[in-house]
Amino acid sequence: MSLRAKDMSLLLLLILIHGLDGEEYNKVHLILTNETMETRISFTSGRRITVRETPTQLLCNSTTKSTINSCYIECSSFSQNEGFTEPKIFDLEILKEWDSTRVDFSIGNHSSNCTVVDCLPDDIRKLLEEKAKTMNIPTDMRNILNIKTMCKNVIFHEAVLDTYISVEKKAIHGIINMNNSEQSKTCYQEDLSILAVKMNLSKTNDFVQIAAPGVFSYDEVADTQIPVEAFKNESERKFGIVTYYSDQHLKFKVKNKYFASNVIRIEVPGRHIVNLINPLNVSFKLNYIKDTPLDLKNYNRSCQFYDENGDRTWKTDGCNTTLISDNVVECYCNHMTPFAVLLIDSTISEKQWEILSYISYAGCSVSAFFSAITVLSFIFNSNARAEVSSSIHVSLSGALFLLNISFMFSEWGATLTVKEVCVFIAVTIHYSLLCTFTWMAIEALHLYLLLVRVFNIYVRYYMVKLSLIGWGVPAVIVGGLMSVNNIYGITEITFSDTNTTNEICWIRDRHVLYGVNISYFSIIFMFNLAILITVSRQIFKLRRVGNRHDKMPVWKDAGTVLGLMCLVGTTWGLAFFSSGYNNYPILYLFCILNTMQGFYIFVWMCGTARKNRAQTSHPKSKSTLDSSK
Repeated sequence: MSLRAKDMSLLLLLILIHGLDGEEYNKVHLILTNETMETRISFTSGRRITVRETPTQLLCNSTTKSTINSCYIECSSFSQNEGFTEPKIFDLEILKEWDSTRVDFSIGNHSSNCTVVDCLPDDIRKLLEEKAKTMNIPTDMRNILNIKTMCKNVIFHEAVLDTYISVEKKAIHGIINMNNSEQSKTCYQEDLSILAVKMNLSKTNDFVQIAAPGVFSYDEVADTQIPVEAFKNESERKFGIVTYYSDQHLKFKVKNKYFASNVIRIEVPGRHIVNLINPLNVSFKLNYIKDTPLDLKNYNRSCQFYDENGDRTWKTDGCNTTLISDNVVECYCNHMTPFAVLLIDSTISEKQWEILSYISYAGCSVSAFFSAITVLSFIFNSNARAEVSSSIHVSLSGALFLLNISFMFSEWGATLTVKEVCVFIAVTIHYSLLCTFTWMAIEALHLYLLLVRVFNIYVRYYMVKLSLIGWGVPAVIVGGLMSVNNIYGITEITFSDTNTTNEICWIRDRHVLYGVNISYFSIIFMFNLAILITVSRQIFKLRRVGNRHDKMPVWKDAGTVLGLMCLVGTTWGLAFFSSGYNNYPILYLFCILNTMQGFYIFVWMCGTARKNRAQTSHPKSKSTLDSSK
């Protein structure tokens, strides 16, 4: 049996609608069955309340003729001399019926006054505001936590959450102010523990070291070192350390984040402490979520605070993180607020995202423009169409054009209410990306045939077969993924510095993202790199032979190799040298080099065309003609 069920002052905290037998009104029925305490209340208005309490659960429901709602109930002390072993019935008197969702009444000749409120946003918010004006500590500390338990779905409503957090903070300050002795006192509740301390500043050094109170199975939560600097010109000061067991109301706006520690808060009633010269030190003992399917090697530990006075999100401003071991993290912060250690997927800061976005959009615009010119020039140039090499270059330019255009619509598509548009953009981006990788592999294969094999390279319907591979293989992969629901759509990017998010149209499943893209590109990259090394050796070998007759500038061969690197996509390999989003120089190089690939191919084709015009007196190599014609 729980303590509340044994204490008659709290018998009416939980209610579950059952309805009453017979036609008795304005009555309170108390029933004890095993470890379940049930309270049934009926009003002449037809409203019926049922409270049910077990050692692990508190429930409250309110029923009228037309509605059924969960509800919250609180009562002042209710005592009875006789032991409670059989069902009891008491009369009640309605003191005030505010509306159809709230009733104040008394039980047993006014020995207990009660309030019942339906769990509706406006009603719960008004109740919290009333408690903020007339706080009765410590009773209202328990009542406020009960509101969160009994109306848990309403607490997260936008109209209620901010009010609840501020009222809870005021109640915590009330608990702290109750301690008038120099000995610390701990107040244990089901949802949190509060350690209240009255500090004699004349007997302390620069820091006061205090352990945060434990909650349930977490006895060792954190050790704190609080700087005395915050209390200058004061002989004594009361403050408190709060450890949360139930902290979902502080995590409501956190998406795609995992907490590696309990949330604690350090409160100094009447003070808002910021800009400390000597930072507050909190040494967290981490307790990872066992059921979280995370590879911790891919996550950083980040000390963050809950911004109560801002946008109510978790931020890193003013906090530094020091990883002591896999299970201990030290946080140094220049303010006193709620703190926790979060597991952060190597994300990017909002400022860096903005800069990289500008670079990417500018590069993609230039690349798309020159890719379009490359394709149009090919269409209207019959000589170019006769060259297999030119056909492959243009196919790669076409894939890049599609990739650049779809990428520039990825953020815009996520803002639309028609989600199918975002799915279409995500599918187009993924398909064009795989096509780009595939055509880069085809570029490498063709180079190998031209410069290494040279002889006996005739292939029937060569360009047709290459096109089936270049456009068909990605189509099969993307088509297969589309058969699985929710692979493509809106994906959120969470910024590491503000925890705000930005939505884009892309692959939603991380396993697909890395399993398909990274694997596919890794195979192509290794293939292309091997061929690039082989072709480069062949070029410099021919240079040594040619130097016997005519000296050729080294820069021309170097320029040829650089051009081939762009054709086979070697610059995409920079992704292997970036650890998530942490290596910003690599990220900037990656964006600049790869978003401009369409421009590089245009320059390459212009250079090739110029060289061909200069060699018009020489017959074309049969190996470069489209053998499919």
